[in-house]
Amino acid sequence: MSPAAPLGALLDRLSEEPSIDVALGRRNPVIAIGDPGRAQVVPGLVAASDRRPLLVPTPTQAEAERLATDAAAVLGADRVLLFPAWETLPFERVSPGVETMGQRVRVLQRLQSDRPPSLVVASARALVQRLDPQAATDPIVVRVGDRLDPVELLEQLVGIGYRREGQVEHRGEVAIRGSIVDVYPSTADAPIRIDLWGDDVDRLTEFAVADQRSTVAVEGAVVYPCREFRPTPERRARAAALVAEEPWGREQWDRFADGHLFDGMESWLPWLVDGEHLLTDLVGDDGLVALVEPRRIRDRAAEFFA
Repeated sequence: MSPAAPLGALLDRLSEEPSIDVALGRRNPVIAIGDPGRAQVVPGLVAASDRRPLLVPTPTQAEAERLATDAAAVLGADRVLLFPAWETLPFERVSPGVETMGQRVRVLQRLQSDRPPSLVVASARALVQRLDPQAATDPIVVRVGDRLDPVELLEQLVGIGYRREGQVEHRGEVAIRGSIVDVYPSTADAPIRIDLWGDDVDRLTEFAVADQRSTVAVEGAVVYPCREFRPTPERRARAAALVAEEPWGREQWDRFADGHLFDGMESWLPWLVDGEHLLTDLVGDDGLVALVEPRRIRDRAAEFFA
């Protein structure tokens, strides 16, 4: 039994459950799940079906987090991803949390990669929030023995939303001191220190924020962006055009046109991205949707637009 899936031995029995076979045998690709036993039914659906991914919306974020944790105990952590909702309201001039954006980018990237997750869990609010179709970005991967230019690495990190500081203390920050690059990845539990010998990665360690001392050696680090919505050449050109078309937002359009990242920039997505893109658009024809308490999901989604 895999350590990542301590209850993985249940999958064979769950996949043989008659009620799951009945649900999968329906012509409708959407399955509704009630409250009892959802932590067993959802992994059972994954085990019994070849369709990937299985998208499971829940009424609230707390229920999504709980279901993702329970399902990971059966399926394994790498096969289950939680897609969190932005904490901000529509058009609120505040950016979501760095960790939230990093987790969302990780899900979007995995959905469009050759290694998609088996299960994605999202709250009703996350399900109806608009996406940047270009948000999916491959992470920066650093391993011991790699060759890298610290200046180029810094430019890459700043380009995906990291903020340069004198000392790293929070997610989304990066600092360079001589041959040492410190970065706190958006999805990591601890910051990473990259020790260079020339252009070679000599050592990778986690370090403590409190005293800045290295703690645990690691073989590699995966750094996802900490911004979902980022200026591209097309969007910068669109922002420049909006200066004349929508002069009321000139200050913001100028920021975008200059390629700046700033707090609250996500609220301007509707003006700079054509069409509406939702998480369901990435499920694909081979995907499957299982709704947890559909009526509550409908009501919570309606509250978002009220």
